[in-house]
Amino acid sequence: MSYLWVIKRSFLLLPLFLLVGCGVKEYNYNRSYSSPKQTQINNSANMHRATMRPYSVMGKTYYPTRVSVGDSFSGIASWYGDDFHGKKTSNGEYYNMYDMTAAHKTLPMNTMLKVTNLRNNRSAIVRVNDRGPFVKTRIIDLSYAAANRLGVVAKGTAPVRLEVVGFEGVIGKGLKEKTVVMDNYFVQIGAFRNKAGAQRFSKLHQNVQGRYSAIVKEHDLGGFPLYRVWLSGFKSEAEARDFKQNGAFQGAFIVRE
Repeated sequence: MSYLWVIKRSFLLLPLFLLVGCGVKEYNYNRSYSSPKQTQINNSANMHRATMRPYSVMGKTYYPTRVSVGDSFSGIASWYGDDFHGKKTSNGEYYNMYDMTAAHKTLPMNTMLKVTNLRNNRSAIVRVNDRGPFVKTRIIDLSYAAANRLGVVAKGTAPVRLEVVGFEGVIGKGLKEKTVVMDNYFVQIGAFRNKAGAQRFSKLHQNVQGRYSAIVKEHDLGGFPLYRVWLSGFKSEAEARDFKQNGAFQGAFIVRE
């Protein structure tokens, strides 16, 4: 069964609904369900801005994250069905349990995912249009149709692998990295009055932890140039914050642009 968490803030003049999947439910296969009136996919810039902001549920803050085609994740999938059929999803659409959709805590709305059930190797493509599930061990909440295709309905949950295969409701390898109306996050690790000193420091930090590269940014401070060295390559504020907190660079702080 699923529980509905209502976040008390407006979203495009609509409440933001957050879903928590929880285990096995007895499904009424004999009941007839009409499809909700569904407009086209909600892919507006305002929706993306709203749904890419950090949000909190049950005392935990989640940071929506930019991803690339080919990124993959593993975890436990659950599903939700008739309890929420026809109700609003987090991106302002109507949940239709017969559509191939899913809820995810941090992926951009309309991210296209290939979901593989690791128990039976069945795969399906789903579109993220909701937030959840807010259960520690679970990575995705599938619609009834997606869960049925993957063989998850009977047991309620299953170990799965997720692979990003597209964005904005479109599948395509040509979309190498689609930024979804969000800020870029950096960590400042140094500041210099001398440009040559900043460049030398930047060269020393071109492969931090094998994933972050240093860049030099020139700023004006009191009419004089200041050369700041930023680490780039962070996919979210949460990732940048975790890096800053590990203490590798004393006095480091997060910058966004």
